[in-house]
Amino acid sequence: MSVITLAPAALYQQVAEQLRQQIFQHELEPGTWIDELKIAQEFGISRTPLREALKVLAAEGLVTMKVRRGAYVTEVSTKDVRDVYHLLALLESDAAAVVAVTASDAELATLRALHIELEAQVGDAQQFFAINERFHMRLLALANNRWSDQVVADLRKVMKLNRHKSLFKQGRIEESLSEHAAILQALLARDAERARQTMQLHFANGLTATIQ
Repeated sequence: MSVITLAPAALYQQVAEQLRQQIFQHELEPGTWIDELKIAQEFGISRTPLREALKVLAAEGLVTMKVRRGAYVTEVSTKDVRDVYHLLALLESDAAAVVAVTASDAELATLRALHIELEAQVGDAQQFFAINERFHMRLLALANNRWSDQVVADLRKVMKLNRHKSLFKQGRIEESLSEHAAILQALLARDAERARQTMQLHFANGLTATIQ
């Protein structure tokens, strides 16, 4: 069994990131009990930074702490998924409307470049998902609302517990790419209302693909 070497600075944060990635990659499946002793041994650390890391992940909604039972990877219900998508649709469609009006041509060009990258990854679901997220986070950054940014970042972490499955469904990647193209066209046209509507449709279709 290999031991992961971690630097001492902000150790619990590094542990949290290691576990976060294991959860996102479904190496730790939803509902899985987190064996603190085993993980501490694998990481070559004491259980103190591990427990601090678990508190961080619990605050993000990725881990659920159960009394006298320990920590579990959060299981996301259909209602949870609907609620998360609802909030993301509201926040990101609002951001799209703002960016359509306020972004510079150079800033919009960065979104166009990301869309081109997205087109090149249609055959690779994992890479497509990663670039898809970069597009959305770049859009939020351009909207320049740090409060919204933080809320969306946390919601997207929860969404990753379930969302990745939708991209493996037949035809969803192509549909998502088409929706991104419509969002980009609205942004380039400086049409705030169309940008809002196309983003809302993107999330509505994503939700349907996820819960079916």
